[in-house]
Amino acid sequence: MKKDTSGVKLLRGDPKKAVLKLSIPMIVAMSVQTIYNFVDAIWVSGLGPDALSAVGFFLPFFYALMALSNGIGMGGSAALSRRIGANDPKGADSVANHSMVLCVIAAAAFSLPTTLLAEQIFRFLGAGDVTPLVVSYSRVLFGGSIIMFFTNVANSLLRGEGDTKRAMYAMVLGSVLNIFLDPVFIYTLDMGVAGAAWATLISMAVSAVILFYWLMVKKDSYVSIRMREFKHDMAISRDILRVGLPFAMQQMSMSIMVFMLNGIVVSVGGTDGIAVYGTGWRVATLATLPSIGMASAVTAVTGAAYGMRSYEKIRVAHLYAVKMGVLMEVCIAAFTFLLAPQITALFTQAESSARISGELINMLRIMCLYYVAIPFGMLSSSTFQGMGKGINSLFVTIWRTLVLTCIFSYVFAITMGMGLGGVWYGNVVGNAVGAMTAFTWIKITIRNWGEKLKDPLLSTGPSQM
Repeated sequence: MKKDTSGVKLLRGDPKKAVLKLSIPMIVAMSVQTIYNFVDAIWVSGLGPDALSAVGFFLPFFYALMALSNGIGMGGSAALSRRIGANDPKGADSVANHSMVLCVIAAAAFSLPTTLLAEQIFRFLGAGDVTPLVVSYSRVLFGGSIIMFFTNVANSLLRGEGDTKRAMYAMVLGSVLNIFLDPVFIYTLDMGVAGAAWATLISMAVSAVILFYWLMVKKDSYVSIRMREFKHDMAISRDILRVGLPFAMQQMSMSIMVFMLNGIVVSVGGTDGIAVYGTGWRVATLATLPSIGMASAVTAVTGAAYGMRSYEKIRVAHLYAVKMGVLMEVCIAAFTFLLAPQITALFTQAESSARISGELINMLRIMCLYYVAIPFGMLSSSTFQGMGKGINSLFVTIWRTLVLTCIFSYVFAITMGMGLGGVWYGNVVGNAVGAMTAFTWIKITIRNWGEKLKDPLLSTGPSQM
């Protein structure tokens, strides 16, 4: 009989305590990762605009890589937590094995064509004179895709069994190591922009080695990954992918939304508008970290509750997470509103940047309302994922981002002539309506599932696992 770890005991215990204890390590880890992203951009900027352009050309592929790997990881994490809740240790091990196989297949499918055709791809995309820089940068990360896939999937499996502390350690170690390796590879070893890629890959490789040791050598986690015992089960693969693929598409939809909003911003605010939007969006990303960190915890906790067939636990976990998320975001919103001029000053120190200060302060203050609505939508989507309803989560995300936010932004900014302020208010209103749609839908779904559990004629058990 497999021994329960402290994380597994936490998932099966008090849902409020589980959400809180599992969220904190992930918020810390994601905060450190965000800091690394800022520092990485600063180091690369020292190489000049061509280097920044090279990294910029690779970004869509990086987002696609992260979306695919995080999708498999999220699908595996949700399926794993449901089996933990159902007290099915063999099923949990099988989910972990299938997640790793899907990880290798997806990494190979992504890596091989992009590595071989990197030069043709970026010339086609218009990289022009910076093509050699883009190719030298991208081939390192394309070729090392398997490391990035494994790191994200293994990290997700740890989160799925409630071990967010070790997941945090791996993420923080990689990010901190990357911060120190960047200047060494870029400048000391004179590798230029390719050095930034090697610093990223080596940092992830160190995290991957540690995760490999924990999961496959030390084997003190709840799940046991033994690939020699792997036997493919299409039902398990479907269970992982029915959450994983929609989650990957959700992340893609966010990138598409930013692209569409860029078009609206340019039409009403020109390049200065893009500068304001890009900077303000970075601040918004930082501000919503608590909700993002809580989302992974909610998926694991509600997944376990779903596997246990506990209506009350899943209801309590969802509502408690939303309340805690709103409380944290209200505090951040108040802080941002009051200190908007000081935050703006950090990004407008150059004399030429002074002209965007007023609009950036305006955006930061309007977007404070956006922060407060985020937990209703994001944590409701993660509850859908925990219950294995990835399509529901995808639908509410597309409804919020690509439909409501883009439409409201267009109407306010262009049709009603509000300019850039209309884009900011469109973000707020579109997200608020979309978030409340998700919140209402998940409440109805949970209630209907609870009613189904009470009726033995309707209840078929956790067959969706």
